Amino acid sequence: MAIPTLNLTGHHRMFIRQIHYLLALAKTGHFGRAAQTCHVSQPALSTALQHLEEELGVTIIKRGQRFQGFTEEGERVLQWARILAQNWEGMRQAAAQYSQQLTGVLRIGAIPTTLPVTPLLTQPCQAGYPGIAIKLLSLSAEELIRQLDNFELDLGLTYLDDPRLKGFKTLPLYLERYVLLARNPAPCLLKSALHWRDIASLPLCLLTQNMQNRRLIDAAFREANVIPNVMLETDSIFALYAHVRSAGLYCVVPHSMLNQFALHEDITALPLTPELSREVGLIVRRQDLPSPIQDAAWNIARQLDLQHRFDSLMAAGHLTLRQSAAVR
Repeated sequence: MAIPTLNLTGHHRMFIRQIHYLLALAKTGHFGRAAQTCHVSQPALSTALQHLEEELGVTIIKRGQRFQGFTEEGERVLQWARILAQNWEGMRQAAAQYSQQLTGVLRIGAIPTTLPVTPLLTQPCQAGYPGIAIKLLSLSAEELIRQLDNFELDLGLTYLDDPRLKGFKTLPLYLERYVLLARNPAPCLLKSALHWRDIASLPLCLLTQNMQNRRLIDAAFREANVIPNVMLETDSIFALYAHVRSAGLYCVVPHSMLNQFALHEDITALPLTPELSREVGLIVRRQDLPSPIQDAAWNIARQLDLQHRFDSLMAAGHLTLRQSAAVR
């Protein structure tokens, strides 16, 4: 069925611009920066927002010499503005989808430890829909949830056991398992059942304590009744690998990270016992009519077999372990 071309009057186009101006002001908290974001002059933005207030018959913005926030009525209008902007973008994408030219920006938020996994989703999305651009942000779980709630993201990639996810639609993708990453591990580590207490005294590099991954690892060491010897902390998963590769340190990482790390002959991934695991997946805000771009990415993600891929990488690390033991 053919979809008619959207033919907006000047009034309608102005209303849509007003909505985007309002959202830009909420995001930047500054009239000048909001105007820059929207590529208009500050007077033009201010005038458009005053006209919006006149049309709605309420004061939205607290004004002084500078932006002072939103009125109580303004906060409620802002929530509706976010919904309107989301629905407008969804309608625009739906019109493009009918002409088989789905375009737009897919906004994904991912907690840091899942970033090495994201190319496995973004690549097939762009291969299937060349008109899609992707904006990928590394966010804490809290900020990821906040931005989804405010319609600033389309999808989130995070741990699914977070109680704050009630009300979100979730798609499990894989169960991450934790391994010790080592370069030329000592003979005492080359055994089939490597316990957390066996690695506590090693010179470790771990993620910083504000990250969920680190809190999970700290809990495993507490359960083993040992204190880990943490020599270096970083907020970068790639810095972890670099220090294993070049500084003689050891690190504990999810086995999904092996997807991005080059396991050279001298680098080994050693499974730990008792196994530490956590479910990772996509989340999206529940809504009656998801945007076509959200729907397309969600359906592609459902076809990924990430569990088999990552478990195979861990098995390859095990093979390295057996080879090393045989040589020694």
